[in-house]
Amino acid sequence: MSATCPERGAASSQALLFGRVLDGQGGGRAVDWTAANDWRPGQAGEMLWLHLCRSMPGLACWLQDELLIQEPTAELLTSNDTRPRAFREGNALVAVLRGINFNPGAEPEDMIALQLWSDGRRLVTLRREPLQTPRNTLQDIDAGNGPVDAGALITSITEHMIARMNHSIIDMNDHIDLLEQADPEDDAGAMLAQIAKIRRNCLALKRHMSPQHEALERISRDAPAWFEDHDRREIAESVDRLRRYLDDIDISKESAIVLQDDIRARAAARSNRTSYLLTIVAAIFLPLSFVTGLLGINVGGVPGAGDADAFWIVCGLCAAILSAQLLLFWRWHWLG
Repeated sequence: MSATCPERGAASSQALLFGRVLDGQGGGRAVDWTAANDWRPGQAGEMLWLHLCRSMPGLACWLQDELLIQEPTAELLTSNDTRPRAFREGNALVAVLRGINFNPGAEPEDMIALQLWSDGRRLVTLRREPLQTPRNTLQDIDAGNGPVDAGALITSITEHMIARMNHSIIDMNDHIDLLEQADPEDDAGAMLAQIAKIRRNCLALKRHMSPQHEALERISRDAPAWFEDHDRREIAESVDRLRRYLDDIDISKESAIVLQDDIRARAAARSNRTSYLLTIVAAIFLPLSFVTGLLGINVGGVPGAGDADAFWIVCGLCAAILSAQLLLFWRWHWLG
């Protein structure tokens, strides 16, 4: 037991989500925690892949003791510092990547970190929350058509992660298309709330995917020698796809802004039209109210107070004033 790792014994089989020994032919066999700890490089082409839950206690010490990973790197692999990055440490590749969170009740911007370490013969991936991406690669291996070495395995995980990002972007674009086809008259408030949510998702994805773009470029450029040329080309292709997806996010964000401005402009036009009509009505009844109010004051000397025909005279006067107003409003183009 390492003197710097008093919790080394706390790392247990509970940390192991699954393990596979790749046979170098696209397949692999399952291994448990004991077999994983006892595994040593054997036949040519074999490599070990362990997928672990990084929240288990003692895991950082296990990484130092069993894999001889330096303490700062072991702490990075098990920490909550999840900003995407990648670097080379001796003959090992260390990376922190992020994938879309498709767990129930989660939002797309709630991305899940995936830390990985590989020396070419062993690959350790770690996550805290459930992440489907490693399971996609695991299905390929169990079907016999998976990656054949560490470089291809890292590339496969990266490709599945980026593909799932694209699914989220497509879903947002489809949602924007539905909003564009909807009638803002139905519920403008609800539509604006949905558009604001889409814009937040776009900003969050852009914030997380931009550093991931840099991390993948770093892998392609500075990976160790066991990361072969065809793996570097595959990572370069992933970088290019990710760059296109970032452009798609910008387009989605701009489309959401245009749609949001259009809905707000329509709402403002409706409000202005309503205010305009109310102003016209007030302008029509203002002189009529003045006449009727003046004749309705309770003081002596009001004209027609004792005349039985005064009421009809006042009605005629009001009708004449109303007709004159309507004529003037029509000539001034106030009535539309």
